[in-house]
Order: sequence, then structure tokens, then C-alpha cells
Amino acid sequence: MSTHRPSVLFVCVHNAGRSQMAAGWLRHLAGNAVEVRSAGSLPGDRVNPAAVEAMAEVGIDISGQHPKVLTTDAVEASDVVITMGCGDACPVFPGKRYLDWALEDPAGKGVAAVRPIRDEIGSRIRGLLADLALDLGPRSKA
Repeated sequence: MSTHRPSVLFVCVHNAGRSQMAAGWLRHLAGNAVEVRSAGSLPGDRVNPAAVEAMAEVGIDISGQHPKVLTTDAVEASDVVITMGCGDACPVFPGKRYLDWALEDPAGKGVAAVRPIRDEIGSRIRGLLADLALDLGPRSKA
């Protein structure tokens, strides 16, 4: 009997802030129990430094991540696709679970303004894990 490891794709326009923070939270909280992807419809040049700093404050390192372009293959390979303001740029495939998280864009904001966005994303990731009904055992409460 094979066990399926769920796959989650986070999509925002630049793949530099919201989707990178969400991917960081999910990797941190789920470990290897979930396959994590992120991408952008118009990827930026680098991950937002304020997002990197805000995540580091809660012990999550996203400094090594790079914005990636959204591909049809990434959507097809994912069980859950979570969009964060990419609008119609995200392809839709039957049989996928789609969620749209309305989150403020951290672009151009300082770390103080990014913290509440980071915390909201962390809360939503915890809810997503509960929805996926994963038995992750005791893990960090960062």
C-alpha cells in the first residue's frame, strides 16, 4: 500500500513575498509530510528582504529561495493550489483543490508591516494542515 504525500503549490504574482513565506511556513511545520512548491505569474528578481527578515524572526530561513515562474507542470503536479493575488494567470485543472487567500502584498513594505502578513499566513498554514488531516506528531509551535 502506497501512501500519498500531498503536494501544495503557493502562487502569487512575483513569488517574492506571500508565496515564499507560505512555502517556508509549510516546510517548517510539516517537514517532509507535504511536498511544497511556490511560483509566480511574473516572478521577481529576488525574495523580498523584509519577508526574509520577518520569517527569520520566527526561526524560518527563506533566504536561499528564489522566485520561480509558474508552469502548467507545477499546477498539474499539485493536489492543492493556493493563489494569493495572481488573478486569471493561474491555470485551472479539474480534480485540483483551489484556495484563494486574500493577503496584503508585502512588496515595498518594511519588516514591521510584513510581520502581520507573516503571522496571518502562519495561521492559515496551520489551518491548511488541519484540513489536510496530517498526523505530524509533536512539532515546533514557532
